[in-house]
Amino acid sequence: MERRWTLYDPRLAWMLVAPVLLLLIFFLVLPIAVMAAFTFFTFVTAGVETSALTTANWHEFLTDSYYSGFLLKTLRVGAITALLCGVLGYFPAYFIWATTFKHKWLLLLLLIVPFWISFTIRTFSWINILGEQGVINVALLKLGIINEPLPMLYNEGAVILGMLHFLLPYMILNVYVSLEGIDRTLISAARSMGCTSAQAFREVTMPLSLPGLAAGLLLCFVLAAGSYVTPQLLGSGRDALFGNLIYDTIMGELNWPMGATLSIVLFVVLGFFAAVYTRYMGMSQIVKGLGG
Repeated sequence: MERRWTLYDPRLAWMLVAPVLLLLIFFLVLPIAVMAAFTFFTFVTAGVETSALTTANWHEFLTDSYYSGFLLKTLRVGAITALLCGVLGYFPAYFIWATTFKHKWLLLLLLIVPFWISFTIRTFSWINILGEQGVINVALLKLGIINEPLPMLYNEGAVILGMLHFLLPYMILNVYVSLEGIDRTLISAARSMGCTSAQAFREVTMPLSLPGLAAGLLLCFVLAAGSYVTPQLLGSGRDALFGNLIYDTIMGELNWPMGATLSIVLFVVLGFFAAVYTRYMGMSQIVKGLGG
């Protein structure tokens, strides 16, 4: 007797997810596999490589401190950016969640307004703010507070500031979604048992909102560590991150095998940190923080 299809039939489930699986295979897994194979190709000269297999690219990466220095600096800048996003983003999210403002949707709309403008243009705007002829330096000079422009641009601080500008909305939205999932009767119960507002926040609100904070930290760290445009526009050569190194190796030196090696390294390192982080925090908590 032929088996009838049901709503929860595994065959139906596989048919529904098959298009996504195919897309992942062709546009994610396959390119990564090709890039991994390219790391063993032999670099001849700019733009020329042969399929003769070699481990020279990996040997160069593992033995040259130039690459490990870039990698460590990238991880450090990513971690600093993520932590600053957590500190600066939590309280705006809490304010939006706790406010009794009738049109709360307007606050959320204002939060995503920056996304309506091109990311590159937003990053360029910092040049007009932090540059020698920027708003801050001009104002300080006219007020007589400084005698010469402050060097606020093309350094690591400017890079981190630009990434904060880019990533802060992601952190606020993650924390806000987590806060929205809190049962407010728990806070009322804590207050009715004698807790002050600060104690209710510390004992109830803060712990229950940590999944959103954790998800935001992970998201901001991965995006900051993989950033390319912001360090390119707001930093100097000394402030370049690993993404800039990959770009220069591929587009400048036309060394595709070494560029592929560096790309796989960044992919593996960020994947390792994401895996450890989600293992420690619990994947379910991360997904919950992302609104899942």
